[in-house]
Order: sequence, then structure tokens, then C-alpha cells
Amino acid sequence: MNVPHRQRWLAIIAGAAVLLLILDRLVFTPLVKTWDQRSTEISTLEKSIAKGRSLIERGPRLERLWKEMEANALPKDPAQAEQELISALDGWGRSTGIDLGSIKPQWRRGATDRYSTLECRIDASGSLSTLARFLYEVEKSPLALRIDSVELASRDDTGQKLSLDLLVSGLRLAPLEGRL
Repeated sequence: MNVPHRQRWLAIIAGAAVLLLILDRLVFTPLVKTWDQRSTEISTLEKSIAKGRSLIERGPRLERLWKEMEANALPKDPAQAEQELISALDGWGRSTGIDLGSIKPQWRRGATDRYSTLECRIDASGSLSTLARFLYEVEKSPLALRIDSVELASRDDTGQKLSLDLLVSGLRLAPLEGRL
């Protein structure tokens, strides 16, 4: 069979196009996907390395902060821990001149068995300056406390008398035993 020269070139070009399509599907596309996956993995590993280096650099500071937190955590005895936190809150209330309406403590289990928290909901009232001073005293306390939420509301038309609804959590480095 004698194929004209032009048809032979068209057959070669069509064959080359099919070959390129097959190469694209079987070789190039998988290589590109593999390249992208490895690039993503390299990027993730580089971020992980940077985070690890940062942790290593901050290690001594974090250890010092952890030792400080351990030293300032609430006592392991739940009754003593409650008493210590309530006494501290009462003392700060008296020193700042606010009116403490109520302190409601409630124990919470930690995410792990290594700790538990004592949440105290505090209702208080006073002027803006006395409430701000009370919040400052709680925040600067050496106790391992965290202010979870603060709500201020006016109790009069002029805004001179404010009410404070505060949620404070204290850290106890012991699991919660039984039901409290």
C-alpha cells in the first residue's frame, strides 16, 4: 500500500499526539502530582522545624514559667483550694472597696487527669475605678488564675454604679476525685 507523503506526515503527527497524550496521562501528570505532594510535605516539615527551633529557644523560659505555675497552683486538697481562692477574692474585694455579692465556686475536670480547675463566678458592684482595681488585683495575683469572662453593666442611669459578673479559673495540679 502506497501512502502519499502528506498522509504519512499526518499519520506521524497523529501518532505523536497520541503518544504525547499517553505520556501525559501515564508519566507527566503522576510526576507533577508527586512533585506537588512532596513540595507540600517539605513546606509542612519546614514549618515544623521552625516551630521546634522556636520551642527549643523558648525552652528555659517555658520551664521557668511552668515551675512558677506549679509553685503558685492551688493546693491539692479541694477544700483548702476553695478556701484559699475565696479568701483571696474576699481580700481583694475589701482592699479595692467593691461590694462582693456572691462567689460561687465549682470544680471542673481538666482535659487530662493531671489537673483540675476551680471556676468561681463572682458577682460584685462598685465604681469603674474600684472594679478595674479589683480586676488588676486578680490578674497580678501570684495564684495560677485565669480570667475567663468579664461582664460589666450599669446599675444606675448615670453609670456611676456598675455591676461585675466575673468568671475566674484557678489551676490545681491534681485530678478531680469523685464527685464535687
